[in-house]
Amino acid sequence: MGTTSSGGAERHEHIVEVISSELDRQAHDGANRIDVPALAEAIEQVLEEDGTAAPTPAEDAPPAEGKHPDDLNATNDD
Repeated sequence: MGTTSSGGAERHEHIVEVISSELDRQAHDGANRIDVPALAEAIEQVLEEDGTAAPTPAEDAPPAEGKHPDDLNATNDD
């Protein structure tokens, strides 16, 4: 594994704690298999509470600029 900054290490440790806690909960409830969607939901919920969740694609997208191809015609395509 690569190195992480102290903030990255703290975030990583927090994710490990969430995974461990959710797996313990599932085992206590008698699960025969890991409920991966529930595990993902637990991680997402904690990261959102911490404000460290990954941005949504709309937040990642660059701002819209210029004309779209459908807006172009012979008078404005230069």
